[in-house]
Amino acid sequence: MLGAYRVLDLTDERGALCGQMLADLGADVIAVEPPGGSRARRRGPFAGDAPDPERSLVWWSYARGKRSIVLDLARPEGREQLKRLVRASDVLIESSEPGRMAALGLGYEQLEREQPGLVYVSITGFGQDGPKAGYVATDLVVSAASGPSAFIGDEDRAPLRFGVPQAFHHAAAEAADAALIALWERRRSGRGQHVDASAQQAFAQATQSTILAAAIGEQESRRVRGGATLGPLFIPLVWQARDGYVSITFAFGTAIGPFSRRLMEWIHEEGGCDEATRDKDWIGYAGLLMTGAESVDEYRRVLGVVDAFARTKTKAQLLEAALTRRLLIAPMATVGDLVASEQFAARDYWRDVEQPQLGRAVRHPGPFARAGAKPVGAWRAAPALDADAAAVREIIASAPAAPVPAPAGSAGGADGRPLGGVKVVDLMWVMAGPAATRVLADYGATVVKVESTSHVDTARTIGPNHKGQPGPESSGLYQNMNAGKLGLTLDLSTERGRGVFLDLVRWSDVVTESFSPRAMRSWGLDYDSLRQVNPRLIMLSSSLFGQSGPLSSLAGFGTMGAAAAGFNTIIGWPDRDPAMVGAYTDYVSPRYTAAVLLAALDHRERTGDGQYIDFSQAEASIHFLAPAVLDYVVNGHEAGRIGNRDPQAAPHGMYPASGEDRWLAVSAESEEQWRALCGVIGKPELAADARYADLASRLARLEELDAIVSAWTRERDAQAAEAELQRAGVPAHSVDGSGRLIRDAQLLHRGHFVQLEHPVHGTTTVEGPRAKLSRTLGRAERAAPTFGRDNFEVLAEILGYDAERVADLAAADVLK
Repeated sequence: MLGAYRVLDLTDERGALCGQMLADLGADVIAVEPPGGSRARRRGPFAGDAPDPERSLVWWSYARGKRSIVLDLARPEGREQLKRLVRASDVLIESSEPGRMAALGLGYEQLEREQPGLVYVSITGFGQDGPKAGYVATDLVVSAASGPSAFIGDEDRAPLRFGVPQAFHHAAAEAADAALIALWERRRSGRGQHVDASAQQAFAQATQSTILAAAIGEQESRRVRGGATLGPLFIPLVWQARDGYVSITFAFGTAIGPFSRRLMEWIHEEGGCDEATRDKDWIGYAGLLMTGAESVDEYRRVLGVVDAFARTKTKAQLLEAALTRRLLIAPMATVGDLVASEQFAARDYWRDVEQPQLGRAVRHPGPFARAGAKPVGAWRAAPALDADAAAVREIIASAPAAPVPAPAGSAGGADGRPLGGVKVVDLMWVMAGPAATRVLADYGATVVKVESTSHVDTARTIGPNHKGQPGPESSGLYQNMNAGKLGLTLDLSTERGRGVFLDLVRWSDVVTESFSPRAMRSWGLDYDSLRQVNPRLIMLSSSLFGQSGPLSSLAGFGTMGAAAAGFNTIIGWPDRDPAMVGAYTDYVSPRYTAAVLLAALDHRERTGDGQYIDFSQAEASIHFLAPAVLDYVVNGHEAGRIGNRDPQAAPHGMYPASGEDRWLAVSAESEEQWRALCGVIGKPELAADARYADLASRLARLEELDAIVSAWTRERDAQAAEAELQRAGVPAHSVDGSGRLIRDAQLLHRGHFVQLEHPVHGTTTVEGPRAKLSRTLGRAERAAPTFGRDNFEVLAEILGYDAERVADLAAADVLK
């Protein structure tokens, strides 16, 4: 779909996923490497467990489909060759520290003079500007600074990060979306712009909007083993089965309560509970607990009933029941389980890529979406260093010898948003889908969210809530996912409701939906039917596992997707159960959803062709685990729970600071950082101590190092210690939850929190766009819709219905 574009990828492991996503969508991506190769080549794990720049499984994972050339940008001739390449390219991606590229004469302002149409993408830990822009940022530091770690782990131990690095992948994927938005805008203005992606802002999406709790008057979430807290209640999400762990969503309300009722019916059938327990009001149960009509002790007894029952069943038995009885249960997969999955095999997901270093094919995660117009995925092995030098030098030789002239009259675009004129009908719900269409709305697309008061979007029932009071108009999650959209309440189960929807389809460019695979077909609203109404339509169906395969009918949420996609089993302490990572696939997959939609729009603009996209949230999210998948396939190593350890840094952890439940993330990835850390903590002699002479020695003495660092951090304020360490060049950051994050100087500088007027609450707070475009900033212009808020605007102004027709639809209960 992106075959018209050339991308120059100067990133290391912190940004390589961005280029890989664009390569998978068809762009020609050239990895421009320094002498000795990208730093990503030196990141483990390695094929055969032997460090080798040609055998890095991180490189194999995220350089797949790219070409390689070595240019020495420290030398004038190398810089001149890059400038020639830039004149023949559309996008440049880099992940250097802020200011480094400009110091080489290769910053955005300098390269814009060479190619005014260049989209220049910078991926950093904290963004290009602000008080923390110069911070040394590692995966651990970003995890602490953006919120997820504050909510993950056991209450009696340190907060946790993932065992497979994740933070910069969020920034890289966000950057890919932003680059595609900038390319779309370039069609109108002829101008490129600078994309500034902050990992801190991007990874904050993994807080599931709990980052907003303090801003809207909600109690902060507590870190608790295997679940989440709701006021005084513990909601378990990690459950023990007979042969491993499963995710069971046992909760209440109109959206989830029916699933809990069916689970209790099964438990009763097998003698696990009495009739009174089975017949509790599982829809209204939360209200009973909140009012005291049901005691917390009784709730805990019920949890014990479910726990005892789950332990009698295998993961396979529980999954089978989830499919046949329509329950919210999914096994917590290991990486080995993923590779052996019948679901992924049935969809022919995995791709075997010929790997010259091994002389055989190696199994890789497959397409992150199934697109009708063009296959997604570039299945060439990651290139050897400088492997494509001859071909790329031909491009350099044929590139313009002088800067590309600026297009005449091309200063436009600054006053309008990039996606203005794009029309989207959004049938998505909860988070995975709406987070993607929120991005489109931020950048100017007209997004009409279609929902019903009869089947309330589950997001409306999930906190944080305004002033701690649940209600369909109170959810901070719903506000965050749907800001900037128009709202239409519409009953699609009625023929007249479907007629209105078809009129919306005629108007739209894109339709997105996340119902079960059978729902749209049963209404006659499947893609084949809709394209008869609008031949240019792009339609995307998003679900946990896609539209086919044995698990396609499994309804559920991102907590189940995270379990089934392998994320739970790689986070936690080795001696304890897995930690709960929340609805993690709901945080990862929206970036891929937005990318494939933007690529499909670009493709249609050039060809006139619409298409259907089958999107599996699990399949897309597994790409964030690609090195662990390859480590299993190539080396037989199963990624597991390692606490906060890291095989390439020591010390490395979350250390206690002064105050209740206060923690400081500290890591040393280089010898320079280790020596600086020793100086700051007043132990300079350790830098010369043979026991800690190199990384291998320090990794062998991690408990000693943890004790030394903890003795220093325990007596200090976390934020003061963070600043002292960062001044010395040591990666560090306090572990912050909502109360501190809404006052974080960097997030405030970047405009991360946005206040919007709200008809019920006066104002509400949402997160702003997570990447900054230099000429066409995204913004949320209105609060998420209350029920029916925009019915008249959509029906009268967009569809042209007269007032009588609108009133007739309302009287017929179609608009509900």
